[in-house]
Amino acid sequence: MSTGVEEVLNKASSYLSQTDMDLITRAYRLAEKAHEGQVRKSGVPYIMHPIAVAGILANLHMDAVTIAAGFLHDVVEDTDVTLDRIREEFGSEVALLVDGVTKLEKIKYKSKEEQLAENHRKMLVAMAQDIRVIMIKLADRLHNMRTLRHMSEEKQREISDETLEIFAPLAHRLGIASVKWELEDTALRYLNPQQYYRIVNLMQKKRAEREAYINEAAEMIKEKLKELNIEAEISGRPKHIYSIYKKMTKKNKQFNEIYDLLALRIIVNDIRDCYAVLGIVHTLWKPMPGRFKDYIAMPKANMYQSLHTTVIGPKGEPLEVQIRTWEMHRTAEIGIAAHWAYKEGKSIVQGSFAEKLGNLREIIQGGSEEAPNAQEFMESLKQDLFSDTVFVFTPKGDVVELPKGSVPLDFAYRIHSAVGNRTIGAKVNGKIVPLDYALKTGDIVEILTSKHSYGPSQDWLKIAKSAHARNKIKQWFKKEKREENVAKGQQMVEAEIKARGYDVKEVMTEANLKEAAARFNFQGHEDMFAAVGYGGITAAQIVTRLIDKVRREREEQNPPAPEYKPSPSPQIARSESGVKVRGVDNLLVRISRCCTPIPGDQIIGFVTRGRGVSVHRRDCPNVLTEECLERLIDVEWDADAKHNYNVDIEITGQDRSGLLNDVLQVVAETKTNIAAVSGKADKNRLATIHMTITISNVAHLQKVVERIKSIKDIYSVRRILST
Repeated sequence: MSTGVEEVLNKASSYLSQTDMDLITRAYRLAEKAHEGQVRKSGVPYIMHPIAVAGILANLHMDAVTIAAGFLHDVVEDTDVTLDRIREEFGSEVALLVDGVTKLEKIKYKSKEEQLAENHRKMLVAMAQDIRVIMIKLADRLHNMRTLRHMSEEKQREISDETLEIFAPLAHRLGIASVKWELEDTALRYLNPQQYYRIVNLMQKKRAEREAYINEAAEMIKEKLKELNIEAEISGRPKHIYSIYKKMTKKNKQFNEIYDLLALRIIVNDIRDCYAVLGIVHTLWKPMPGRFKDYIAMPKANMYQSLHTTVIGPKGEPLEVQIRTWEMHRTAEIGIAAHWAYKEGKSIVQGSFAEKLGNLREIIQGGSEEAPNAQEFMESLKQDLFSDTVFVFTPKGDVVELPKGSVPLDFAYRIHSAVGNRTIGAKVNGKIVPLDYALKTGDIVEILTSKHSYGPSQDWLKIAKSAHARNKIKQWFKKEKREENVAKGQQMVEAEIKARGYDVKEVMTEANLKEAAARFNFQGHEDMFAAVGYGGITAAQIVTRLIDKVRREREEQNPPAPEYKPSPSPQIARSESGVKVRGVDNLLVRISRCCTPIPGDQIIGFVTRGRGVSVHRRDCPNVLTEECLERLIDVEWDADAKHNYNVDIEITGQDRSGLLNDVLQVVAETKTNIAAVSGKADKNRLATIHMTITISNVAHLQKVVERIKSIKDIYSVRRILST
């Protein structure tokens, strides 16, 4: 056996049965054989990674199925072993977990961001089916972060960013502090090494001084505990580097202004002793106002329980004290893993944590069903799962956790979808408040309902702040008013097509509709229209996809102008406009503003009254009329002329911070001058940017357009004709 695997098996055997151990050992044997000959970036045999992952899971006291899947988590992705073989040899549970952490590498995506979002969606949806998926992924990420030094600098930053954005918040949500802190500290070391090592050095310099201070306080508490015969373990708890960094950046503080770098942690046998110890601490030292938190009476969402207080300790300096029982301490360190129970060979989550996981599954499944793409799914999930929270109370005193900024509608739908759908008003702390009232921690919320309510209004989608509530509202519209939504959505799409100057019949072909529906993950075009009708997706997003093919076909065709009689004279006149005119000399030539032709476009001249020749594109509607035919004249581009031309373009995309800056930067990189720019965003977060750029020919314009289209969140770029 490889080095280290004995330690993993010994750890697992300390709490698992022999049958369980047989499953784990067989999984290791297959992983060892499958990864034979493979090495990591560090040069060590690849099997050391699955061993490390399984070891982390064993330290968290996970069940046999999870540890077996930990050994096998990379075999489908990196070897010839198939998922069917795993299912056959180890059962459907192990196969489900392995599949949940296997990336979608074989599917082609338009961008790296889209692929990453799809992988996250797959993992989180699998997590909603079985929470053990994320436990394996967290163990996998933790070991990868421990060995990140062997990757390139760019990869280090990319992985660390993803860790802080997705995996550390998930570890926090599941209460696994021991994993969360290590992920955060390691990520900071690669993202901001200068600040990381500065904080480490400053902590080392004052370490002896702080430890002496903590020891003095601990001795004073021990004497009082002895008098009351309370057994307790007292220790210093150093602040984690990332939490210090966050406090310094968020509150704009210097290192010497942060006092709670080291806290006293007191662990006792039961809850009664927790409050007794709190009384002792407050008797010894004066508590600081507003710094006491009772997470025992009101646990955090991840089931964390503890008493927190900050007092003016010995020598007049602030001292943070945490008081908890041994059971609470175990939950604080390994979170959900502390709530596993094994019954009849199956792993289950027990206690109130099971209810919390039910809410988590509901949020993930609802978001996955409603989001049109993986990136939007991840954005909504970050809002509900990873944002700051507020804690409010029901009239009966039950605690409800909501994302910061939530309103009574979010509260109503968190209680139950039926309560939300029948809501007609709300009371907060006994007073009637509007439905868009921003809830604060400690508020007592009462929802007023009526069985005669007609259900949600479309405005609720704007009022609700949580993705969970918005998904429930959309589901109501989707179910209750499907036919109405299909008709309404189709009308909205048709109106948008007409507004953009296209023919509805030409655009809304069966093939076009089928392709657009598939692109946005709808089963068919009726589902797509229904989604537009109930606000799940905008008509603008759909139409941008629908007209894309038609627009390209139009540009490729470039139909010629109607027949006309050219001048018989072979004489050619040159102009400062860069255009040569056949048959006329010393004539003013200007580029028309209605269609702004540029070298590379097919052009025609129009003899104006008193203003010379106006040069148009051959497909310009302004010269394709019967009365214009006799005044048309042959013109052509002067290949020797060096001229620049202004062209108007319209860029549409998903509104986000920095979108305009990205566009400006890309255009600048093509060495193209920008003559004018303006932008706006509508209520559906559709951004429209109008830009006038100075270019030399069609090839130059195409280069600029292709670069803009490569920017993340850009839907379309089109040339504007001022007709």
